Amino acid sequence: MTKQGFDNEKYLKLQSQKIRDRLSCFGGKLYLEFGGKLFDDFHAARVLPGFQPDSKVSMLLEMKDEAEIIIAISADDIERSKRRGDLDITYDDDTLRLIDAFRARGLFIGSVVLTHYRGQAVADQFMKRLEVLGIKVYKHYIIPGYPADIPLIVSEEGFGKNEYIETQRSLIVITAPGPGSGKMATCLSQLYHEHKRGIRAGYAKFETFPVWNLSLKHPINLAYEAATADLDDVNMIDPFHLDAYGETAVNYNRDVEIFPVLEAMFKQIYGESPYKSPTDMGVNMIANCITDDEACREASKQEIIRRYYAAACSVRQGLSDPNELHKIELIMNSLQLSSADRPVVAAALQRSEENGGTPAVALELPDGRIVTGKTSSLLGSASACLLNALKALAGIDKKLLLITPNIIEPIQHLKVEHLGNHNPRLHTDELLIALSICAVTNPIAGYAIDQLGKLRGCEAHSTVILSHTDSDLFKKIGVNVSTEPKYQAKKLFHR
Repeated sequence: MTKQGFDNEKYLKLQSQKIRDRLSCFGGKLYLEFGGKLFDDFHAARVLPGFQPDSKVSMLLEMKDEAEIIIAISADDIERSKRRGDLDITYDDDTLRLIDAFRARGLFIGSVVLTHYRGQAVADQFMKRLEVLGIKVYKHYIIPGYPADIPLIVSEEGFGKNEYIETQRSLIVITAPGPGSGKMATCLSQLYHEHKRGIRAGYAKFETFPVWNLSLKHPINLAYEAATADLDDVNMIDPFHLDAYGETAVNYNRDVEIFPVLEAMFKQIYGESPYKSPTDMGVNMIANCITDDEACREASKQEIIRRYYAAACSVRQGLSDPNELHKIELIMNSLQLSSADRPVVAAALQRSEENGGTPAVALELPDGRIVTGKTSSLLGSASACLLNALKALAGIDKKLLLITPNIIEPIQHLKVEHLGNHNPRLHTDELLIALSICAVTNPIAGYAIDQLGKLRGCEAHSTVILSHTDSDLFKKIGVNVSTEPKYQAKKLFHR
């Protein structure tokens, strides 16, 4: 089991207080640009053992009476039907999902802003859809020369053309379905309009990574580079912070490159800039809540190796540029990492070799034991490994039959004869359903199912690219899976 290295309760208190402090600096109104994921931040949870995936939402709940959320979505992204890679849903659908999720937690959604708006028909349709649902929608337009032409941008022909977003609370959180949605421009546009109305407001940025007060080459920060290899993000020393304070701070290239422009915009709006560096804009308290640096280092190294395998598979599937893989290889080399540092890799490959190259999966249990599973006529390798893991955790003899053939065979018949599947083997979700059916008459099967919660945070590796069904199931139960970049079958189309 991964050793805990992060104090989540301390983080909630420190982070909310830091935001309140920043809020008071600007006279009681703050536009807070939220980078990364507000919900389901599993990357942070993996590299900071003890961090809860919904910690940022929990932190906002500490300030829910002061907070108002605005969701920014690019009209261009709606037109392109851009999708979230982790959820495989479009950005417009994710906007609705986020609204539902925030409301379910008791957080106030003020409005949605369509950025990069230029009259796109699909954006207009989405706007009407939101308005029918009772959600306020505002339009922000493309400004020629953004972000370089500051005199135009900070004028009535620039930000002045954007619709002023009416807000009700003191803390305005700007979030989005994904990167490139125009969060920062939305904040700056609002500052311009607030200033015109004589309202004093400020801006701050909440990015979880890179962690500004950890070293440039700390594995946590390098894991962030690996996670964003497709975005060309590069961690770097903040030269503005070093020049202003003589202190080393870590930021990333996009914020460093845009800071002179932001500084000039602040001066144009207020007459002076409240910040001397891009690091100054941040409110990140992550480093203050790390309780075991070594545990976080090790967890981050595992994340980097997993990212390497994920990138290799993505290249194999034709979904990514090989340069992304090369960047992660360089990060691994800088830390002297290899697949040997991920024990489940060797175990899976060995099991596959022992069985004539058939697919195999290995999973490391919380106590360090590694169990494996191979493809058979009844079960896929992921299902076999999952069943063996549950048996091991429950102390059940591996040879004991928990699911009888008379349960499996009708499922296989249904899959092949009626649902058109070519693969009769049970996937992981079908395995758990079959195990649940057997638990009605066999208490031992029920005891095996009760072990599922113990698998959260465990590591696994497959010798072939897993089906979406199996990879999704492992994700749901919290198992961190990596796979070799190859398919089980030699064909061109893979579902």
